[in-house]
Amino acid sequence: MSNLSELLPTGGGQNAVDFVASGTLSSGQTVALKSDGTVVAISATGSPQELGTPVTFTSGTSGSADNSVAYDTANNKIIIAYRDNGNSNYGTAIIGTVSGTSISFGTAVVFESAATAYCSATYEASTETVVIAYQDAGNSQRGTAIVGTISGTSVSFGSPSIFASGATLFISSAYDSTNNKVVISYQDYGVSGYGRAIVATVSGTSVSFGSAATFESATTEYTSCVYSSTDEKIVISYKDSGNSSRGTSIVGTVSGTSISFGTAVVFNTGNCSQISSAYDSANNKVVIAFYLFNYKHN
Repeated sequence: MSNLSELLPTGGGQNAVDFVASGTLSSGQTVALKSDGTVVAISATGSPQELGTPVTFTSGTSGSADNSVAYDTANNKIIIAYRDNGNSNYGTAIIGTVSGTSISFGTAVVFESAATAYCSATYEASTETVVIAYQDAGNSQRGTAIVGTISGTSVSFGSPSIFASGATLFISSAYDSTNNKVVISYQDYGVSGYGRAIVATVSGTSVSFGSAATFESATTEYTSCVYSSTDEKIVISYKDSGNSSRGTSIVGTVSGTSISFGTAVVFNTGNCSQISSAYDSANNKVVIAFYLFNYKHN
């Protein structure tokens, strides 16, 4: 007997089944059915959340909007891309190794010897590389991306490539596993602050780009880009300053080196910021978290 329908078939709700207890059971106790036909009491043990000890990965400071973490599934490593305020705000990356509830780090590597901001790291599974997109303040704040290859506890980089010639802010990226592409979303200050996205293709240690597409013809902020593997679509959530700063999402479809978009949908009519999103593969949903200005509560 492996299914509940076998125990209580249709119309069989009046049936009663007796089991022998293994040990003493209290009223309402959760039990499990053992292979010998007896039932045993079960209960949750241990802490529902185990937290390790914090480990410093940089002695300098780094703004929260300028940090990004990606998981390298091939090497089972974490890579953190960040702006190192302790080293002239250079773009820097470091490899983390998780063991139980502990994490250790290799040696930090500079990927951009200039001030950077809005770092977004994405693992590209087909090439087993990491793509870091960022604002290069040393080059007129242009949108730039670079490919990193992890080996052991270190990472090496190819040459940077520009994906947006204007000042680029609020960068967020995601890996489209169906098309083996990285999609980079951003605010393009060179085009009236519009929300734009571009498809990146990795080859070796180089990255190339298709043509940028506009997903919002108004100033956008706090873009967050995720991939829904069930629908094989990109979902970009953002603050639409052209529509009373409402929280908004839009679906993108990648084809070759291009991306096209459907119709934007408002997910909250308030003034939204600090938007972040993630894909829940168990329920095939995208979860959006955000900060809501002027929210009143009791």
